[in-house]
Amino acid sequence: MRIPERLFHTLKYLIVITLLGFFFLVGWFYYLVNTTSRLPATPYEFSIERGSSFRSIAHQLTRNGLLPNAWSFILLSKILGHESSVKAGDYVLTENVSPIQILEYLVKGDVKQNQIRFIEGWTFSQMREALYQHPSIKHDTLHLNEQEILQLIGATEEKAEGLFFPDTYFFVRNSSDVDILKRAYQKMHKHLKAAWSSRKESLPIKSEYEGLILASIIEKETGKESDRSLIAGVLVNRLQLGMRLQVDPTVIYGMGSNFDGNLRKRDLLTDQEYNTYTRSGLPPSPIAMPGLPSIRAAFNPAETDALYFVAKGNGESHFSTNLQDHNRAVQKYQKR
Repeated sequence: MRIPERLFHTLKYLIVITLLGFFFLVGWFYYLVNTTSRLPATPYEFSIERGSSFRSIAHQLTRNGLLPNAWSFILLSKILGHESSVKAGDYVLTENVSPIQILEYLVKGDVKQNQIRFIEGWTFSQMREALYQHPSIKHDTLHLNEQEILQLIGATEEKAEGLFFPDTYFFVRNSSDVDILKRAYQKMHKHLKAAWSSRKESLPIKSEYEGLILASIIEKETGKESDRSLIAGVLVNRLQLGMRLQVDPTVIYGMGSNFDGNLRKRDLLTDQEYNTYTRSGLPPSPIAMPGLPSIRAAFNPAETDALYFVAKGNGESHFSTNLQDHNRAVQKYQKR
């Protein structure tokens, strides 16, 4: 059947108009998603919350002035199949970007890494305070006691002190403090396991945990790395001979809030479970978070005949093999 000429021209006209309209819309859409928008500020930070729908993200970015409109961004995500691939977190833009570039950032999870640092020698209470003060951390342990926290991170120890490795930890915003604590706990165990496997023979330490206790004392006794292995050697010598360790940091730790910054003779004579002047052996737990040099020193102390050491006041220590020389060193460095 032959199509009437007039109808044929009409259909031809409609097809041409439709194709022109289609290509116009495609071109317009291409223009929209590839045209850069001026950032409200440089650098510009924004956050995508966990569990946000793509529609809400599109409207959020439109309100922020990063997108010309929400519908083209939603359509773009559907076309590319990225509607459910966006990563939550904090993002930082340093230059003008187009909608398609923004979508690429969100899909790749090009998020800003927040960080928190735990310092060598910190106590667990100082560590918790740092977690609570960080504005980008979700504080799930805020009202939990020490035992509840240990249970959450899968720890088998009874006390949390010293169990966490001092380091800088990176995380995305709204990460739980439980996750950060678990990472620090696992990292400490990894280092302890390595140190234990390469420990010096005949070391008077029965477990990784006892090595951690010794490392925490070394950490608090000196900030000078070259002295750590010698201090470890002195403490190990004392343990082997059955001498009391007689180290001030354990006494101070045991005094808790009663310590006013001045350690007195009566404090050294007052018995408590962390007083290594009145009790033999290691204290019942670590007294701080030791760093890796202190851990290595505890499991591989220096060979030395020294049984005493005293701080010189300049960060270094003086070592002595007998009490007479030690008393002279105390007189010289501590009582001058």
